[in-house]
Amino acid sequence: MGTRRSMVAFCLTVVIAGAAGTVSSRSLAQAPIVSSTTVLTPDKGKFRIVLDGQTVGDEEFEISSAGGTWTARGTTSAHAPGGTDIKATGQLKLSADGTPIRYDWSAQAQKKATGAVDFVNGTAKCAANLGTGSPLMKDFKFDSPRIAVLDNNLYYQYALLAQIYDWKAGGKQTFPVVIPQDMTPGSISVESIGLQQAGNASYETLRVTSTDLEILLYLDASHHLLRLDVPAAKVTIQRE
Repeated sequence: MGTRRSMVAFCLTVVIAGAAGTVSSRSLAQAPIVSSTTVLTPDKGKFRIVLDGQTVGDEEFEISSAGGTWTARGTTSAHAPGGTDIKATGQLKLSADGTPIRYDWSAQAQKKATGAVDFVNGTAKCAANLGTGSPLMKDFKFDSPRIAVLDNNLYYQYALLAQIYDWKAGGKQTFPVVIPQDMTPGSISVESIGLQQAGNASYETLRVTSTDLEILLYLDASHHLLRLDVPAAKVTIQRE
């Protein structure tokens, strides 16, 4: 995949864009399809974004439900190395079992861009307005409707990933992925590796891997995201 090109503009993008590199699904268990069971739980908080030991930004997020539909939203503000300020927002509507319905996003660095993704029977219908004319349109078809949205510089979406992972089934599970800002599809594997030490505490831990990147998600007993580490990129997302 070509998503690593975005690292040149803003190296924190590696946390999202690099994570969705294509992996072979033939050797991995597909993410189980959950029917109408509610797998999501409410959550709200703030993440501090740390790059190579320095705080460079933060993200406020909330996961909530109303009328049977869930909404997950987040807003990231950061100062990229080299002097670029960036702001990203994303709002994802989901069904109770974690299946995405619609995603709206905006991102601003040197220029502002907006876009949306509608999810219909396993197809992600992506549109992006880059301010240069007609919107870009792309459709991506997946074998499963339970698609993970992992957009650039929006880390609350990993909190959602931890919730839609089937903890009862365990093992290594493969999720189709769409990166809306890059209009790029992919897949990742997610695996529970039990209690792991991070900093001064032990956490329930998920390992998220692609062909070229490993991300560690550290969770509390309710599987809420407390910390995210990308060792190769020296990035830590810490809950405040």
